[in-house]
Amino acid sequence: MFFMDQEHLITGAARIVEMAGVAVLLLGALVAAVAFAWRILRDTSFHRAYHELRADLGRAILLGLELLVIADIIGTVAIQPTFQNLGVLAVIVAIRTLLSFTLELEVSGRWPWQREEEERKPAG
Repeated sequence: MFFMDQEHLITGAARIVEMAGVAVLLLGALVAAVAFAWRILRDTSFHRAYHELRADLGRAILLGLELLVIADIIGTVAIQPTFQNLGVLAVIVAIRTLLSFTLELEVSGRWPWQREEEERKPAG
């Protein structure tokens, strides 16, 4: 009986985090679109507004992907940790990690580990 309640609780937690990830994606896209329109109305060049839109969308996608990975980990490892499910989880996490790295490169213009190197350099 306790196991069933625990399983429902964990499944519910995974669903909540999953819905939060989707909400972040949708809300991030909406906020990015509004910011883009605001930039265009303020006479920002289309080229600059477009690149800032892409950066805003990229940040929303990165955050949404992080939440979706958390939901996948909760749902797979905590509920049914079979080798097949863990293999599927590994592929999902690998794909999302690759997407995160490429989005970070797209948004900031450098790899995630390069930011740390530049912050360590003394100014001047």
